[in-house]
Amino acid sequence: MSVLGNEDSRAEAPELPSWRRWACLAVLSVSLLAVVMDMSVLNVALPDLAADLSPSATQQLWIVDVYSLVLAGLLVSMSALADRWGRKRLLLAGFGVFGAASLVVLAATTAEGVIAVRALLGVGGALIMPTTLSMVRTVFTDPAERATALGVWAAVSSLGIAVGPIVGGLLLEHFSWQAAFLVNVPLMAAGIAAGVWLLPESRASKPGRWDPLATALSIAGMASLVWAIKDLGERYADDGLANPVAWTVLAAALVALTWFVLRCLRRPDPLLDVRLFVHRAFTAGTLTALASMFAMAALLLLVAQWLQLVEGHSPLKAGVYLLPMAVGALLASPAAPMLAARIGVRVVLGGGLAIAGAGFLLLCLAPAPLSYPWVAASLALQGAGAGALAVASAVIMSGSPPDKAGSAAAIEETSYELGSVLGIAILGSVAAVVYRAHLTLDDLAAQAVRDGLPAPAVDEAADSARQSLGGAMEAASRAGLPDLAARAQEAFTDSLVRTGLLGGVSLLAFAAVVFALTPRDADPMHQQH
Repeated sequence: MSVLGNEDSRAEAPELPSWRRWACLAVLSVSLLAVVMDMSVLNVALPDLAADLSPSATQQLWIVDVYSLVLAGLLVSMSALADRWGRKRLLLAGFGVFGAASLVVLAATTAEGVIAVRALLGVGGALIMPTTLSMVRTVFTDPAERATALGVWAAVSSLGIAVGPIVGGLLLEHFSWQAAFLVNVPLMAAGIAAGVWLLPESRASKPGRWDPLATALSIAGMASLVWAIKDLGERYADDGLANPVAWTVLAAALVALTWFVLRCLRRPDPLLDVRLFVHRAFTAGTLTALASMFAMAALLLLVAQWLQLVEGHSPLKAGVYLLPMAVGALLASPAAPMLAARIGVRVVLGGGLAIAGAGFLLLCLAPAPLSYPWVAASLALQGAGAGALAVASAVIMSGSPPDKAGSAAAIEETSYELGSVLGIAILGSVAAVVYRAHLTLDDLAAQAVRDGLPAPAVDEAADSARQSLGGAMEAASRAGLPDLAARAQEAFTDSLVRTGLLGGVSLLAFAAVVFALTPRDADPMHQQH
């Protein structure tokens, strides 16, 4: 008897020869890479897109946010559907939706059209992401092989986040912003062709009845939670915590999610098996995934802006300069399971988060002015710390019975998405507050007026500068105020350094909690009995 369920409930997946198992992993990894890249590739494509379509500030936020809103909202229900309908079938459907949405961007000539395309991409991503993880669990039945496969999966996930800006920058050097979407089309076509041939079908042997109410609660709750967190973060610099709409939506989200959890606990065949959280190792692995994404998403967002708007690099060069994070993850992820076997899972999980925290702290320990070698070291440590994700995935997936693979995958993927949202919202908001606090413009504006510049134009430039670094650079260029650009760059660098302190302390706290939660004898290399 497994500690997490009855082992007589088996996912109906045939045993595959070794070459085919690893070929399946290649298909799953490439599909995951495309979906994860789409989360960050828009960071470098957005300026060109904005110049072409002239979206409003609100529309730009929706273009960025709607992907993660739809993705987060559908993860749980899509994972449950995969257990019932078939994981291969749902994965291939996800390939089709994702590829079609990427192709439809050619017809999107308005901001509203791009928002619709991004929402459809979120649907495709929700079909693909948890399915790749649960299929790794069912394809690799040997725990040692599974740990290695999950290490590769975690490395690809980290790689996609870091490689997205590089791919976007490279495409924008030669093509329009639509290329950042169209690059997905051949990848998805290849995924369908290879998936039909290589991937086995698997589903839960006793999936139970579909629960429409739980489905609605999970979609409404997760989408509302993500939106409220994002809105609180985006408006904090202007309104502080005085955001009644966001607080109302957040309260509604918590009610919906609480109702969802209680309903799942009461049903013998729940849409999502939240009982998995009673196991400390599972909870520790989930927290590790959340904390890792909390750090990586925020650091990539801030450093990408610093490289382009402070250091003056092109989108492509900025993407290349973000590579140390990917290199750190690629080196650490495959080695993490072997290291866990030697020194223990709890040391690797807690130690990985501590290393990532040290990467953040390095930013505030670096000598002023901040220079790229220190940033590169910080990125590398973040990537190396993310190597703990390989062990976290193994702990989460290896400890769950085959019939619960969909639930385990949905919980892990949701923790990734929620961690990313929290990191950008919380650390991004802190960076914005520090940026504004250190951007002193009164004397500069007075001097500009004395030099003959119209007062309304100076005030408009100052207001734009306070909104964001990008606004400051554009306003400085338009109004002919080089000192404004220099001050904004200095304030942003200071905000990056101070945010590093908060991020580092937060990750060290996560590391301590994960270390305390993880049982001493946790072993992802073997099934727990």
